Amino acid sequence: MQFTESDFIAIRSVIERQLEAFQKDDAESAFAFASPGIQNQFGTPENFIQMVRKHYPAVYRPRSVFFENITIIQNNITQQVLLLSPHGVPLRALYLMEKQPDDTWRINGCFLISVEAKIT
Repeated sequence: MQFTESDFIAIRSVIERQLEAFQKDDAESAFAFASPGIQNQFGTPENFIQMVRKHYPAVYRPRSVFFENITIIQNNITQQVLLLSPHGVPLRALYLMEKQPDDTWRINGCFLISVEAKIT
């Protein structure tokens, strides 16, 4: 799977913009950065942001954000991001990215793991 420097920049921008939308409680903007599959799963921006608020506080309100490398995990282009949760717990977010037919990138899932976890 090939990706370019412009893909790296676009992927980072999508994640940064979604994180900014969460900070502002802008459900519609945050939802717009999700892939069509994620949008179908949650149905509305309100359902989506409620799920993130409840189950992903480190994504919803991170104290700090540090972008790591992009890797491929099970054929998914994955951006690794170090987050500091609202409670001061460091976590690694694995953002699964999906390229759309119009060549834009959307977030197709996010998994939080401990920073000690080995990624293979």
